[in-house]
Amino acid sequence: MAHGTLVDTNVLLDVLTEDDTWLAWSISALADAAEAGPLWINPIIYAEASVRFSRIEDLEEALPPEDYRRAQLPWEAAFLAGKAFVRYRRRGGTKTSTLPDFYIGAHAAVEELALLTRDGARYRANFPTVRLITPDT
Repeated sequence: MAHGTLVDTNVLLDVLTEDDTWLAWSISALADAAEAGPLWINPIIYAEASVRFSRIEDLEEALPPEDYRRAQLPWEAAFLAGKAFVRYRRRGGTKTSTLPDFYIGAHAAVEELALLTRDGARYRANFPTVRLITPDT
């Protein structure tokens, strides 16, 4: 198991886009998480962040591997993501574009990583074992 914090895309984008509402909180939360242990991203987070960039070199500069360690998605996380998504849909969840969030939550659960995100409600409901770092915690 890894230790540290998986950083959700919304927090990264707050910083990369200098979001008026969330920039201060996201910078502070990232700094606190980095002090506690390594920061991690996975291919899903990387892909979501990449839409803001036209060149991979620019994305690599924005998310340097020495600051954001790269983690592969465990197969167990893929299975757990699918099961959590099915439960979500059976409970009446209607959004079909949420599967990446389920992968991210499942990855944090399987690897026992904290998850730094602004989207605490969905992760809390579907991955209760994950330690969340959110604006309301």
